[in-house]
Amino acid sequence: MQRIVVLSGGIGGARFLRGLRRAAPDAGITVIGNTGDDIHLFGLKVCPDLDTVMYTLGGGIHDGQGWGRADETFTVKEELAAYGVGPEWFGLGDRDFATHIVRTQMLGAGYPLSAVTEALCRRWEPGVTLLPMTDDRVETHVVVDDGEGGRKAVHFQEYWVRLRAAVPAHAVLPVGADQAAPAPGVLDALATADVIVFPPSNPVVSIGTILAVPGLREGIADAGVPVVGLSPIIGDAPVRGMADKVLAAVGVPSTAAAVAQHYGSGLLDGWLVDTADADAVGAVEADGIRCRAVPLLMTDIDATAAMAREALSLAEEVKAA
Repeated sequence: MQRIVVLSGGIGGARFLRGLRRAAPDAGITVIGNTGDDIHLFGLKVCPDLDTVMYTLGGGIHDGQGWGRADETFTVKEELAAYGVGPEWFGLGDRDFATHIVRTQMLGAGYPLSAVTEALCRRWEPGVTLLPMTDDRVETHVVVDDGEGGRKAVHFQEYWVRLRAAVPAHAVLPVGADQAAPAPGVLDALATADVIVFPPSNPVVSIGTILAVPGLREGIADAGVPVVGLSPIIGDAPVRGMADKVLAAVGVPSTAAAVAQHYGSGLLDGWLVDTADADAVGAVEADGIRCRAVPLLMTDIDATAAMAREALSLAEEVKAA
């Protein structure tokens, strides 16, 4: 059985995983999920990226928006607002609240996040092994202007959801990552993998935050297997989200070639760019990373499965070289 490890953020990673399951139905897939987006709201621990993967692969996602539950209602949120309890800018639905209540209760009882995630997945049966990158608390913060001539750090969720990434990001800080340890099973999954994949997730606040956990980069580099990524940038712009804003904050141009160079040949062996960026292939390969141009728009599950097959094919090329 082929063992595939995927580092994943939320929407882009989850949708790619849905295609990967179709492309490699007999593979054992382990997902290392970003927890830097996690936030505490209303006394509850909310894990947006883990839940998006779980809901998407388990058939409970709101497909139109790519996050949250299908057939959602917002009675609890409306009642909280009536009491003047916020924040109102973060939309938790009633069904979603149940997940966060169960998670928070289990964490309060002393279970680590990895065990809680395993328990939640028993309901959703995502068809993959979903591991948080760490059991420790890590929060991605973004440095923005404070409106008074200075700067301040805000939680990533505030930057993305409340501010809608409409203000410049001056820095991205994975707070707590330097003191975190990989969750149980993470390093073992990397050590026994046949291929490691970076899906078209945000390279700074998703995969970048995962890589900020001590031991993760080393675990990937030491695995000795092909590491293949898919560009989240098509035609010098992100397909979705704010990757261009946070790439600028870390000094990386918003191009498919620049993101590959950001990861670096010491980490990345293969890189897929969209056919719209075919002229980037030479620049990427000049940096020692094997590169191919293929369609990378996840228009439907068949197109996504085709992308996943291309990634696995490129991994085979790397292995045979």
